[in-house]
Amino acid sequence: MPDPKKITKLCYNILYKLYGPQKWWPAETPFEVIVGAILTQNTSWKNVEKAIANVKAKNKLSPAHLYRLDTNRLALLIKPCGYYNIKAKRLKHFIEFLIKNYKGSLKNLFSNPTQILRKQLLSINGIGPETADSILLYAAQRPVFVVDAYTKRIFQRQGLLTPGADYEYVQKFFELNLPKNVKLFNEYHALIVKHAKDVCKKTPLCYICVLHKECEFFKKG
Repeated sequence: MPDPKKITKLCYNILYKLYGPQKWWPAETPFEVIVGAILTQNTSWKNVEKAIANVKAKNKLSPAHLYRLDTNRLALLIKPCGYYNIKAKRLKHFIEFLIKNYKGSLKNLFSNPTQILRKQLLSINGIGPETADSILLYAAQRPVFVVDAYTKRIFQRQGLLTPGADYEYVQKFFELNLPKNVKLFNEYHALIVKHAKDVCKKTPLCYICVLHKECEFFKKG
């Protein structure tokens, strides 16, 4: 097993050199990041963009506007993202939490220490670890590493993670072996998504994967 600090940084450098900056998360405001993080569950980002565009077109993309908006009407606006009835309720759960506890202010919500903020986000119906950590990293600008299925897929194939490793284990693996830096975590997660979609697919294209080649070389060395 290679030095995990060196190998995690090496993988980042390879991906960054290959793809360049991903400019993620694509949103105009922290609140839009949160809406996107909830809507992107089990769907593609293109569908989320369509849903958010619908909300923007009605000038409803704010906690106050969405709080007053009927759940059924909200569901119709976000229909392109799939599972729209469920996701409308999840959005409502978050917004009701924000209004009730923080007067609709993300600034007030984000004044909490990271661990308390994460615990509160996870207490909201419909927000799991990946969504909560996406909010922490991309909206609250906290150095929290976001783990998804792509992360596990790539790094299990590279032999750095064991099959079946749970979310918390994978997250700790990266956070312990990388500098705790918001910009680095932001870019790393975006690069992982890019590489998994383009190369490290369910049926991987290992013959064109520079990450696979370089990491294999590194481990042998």
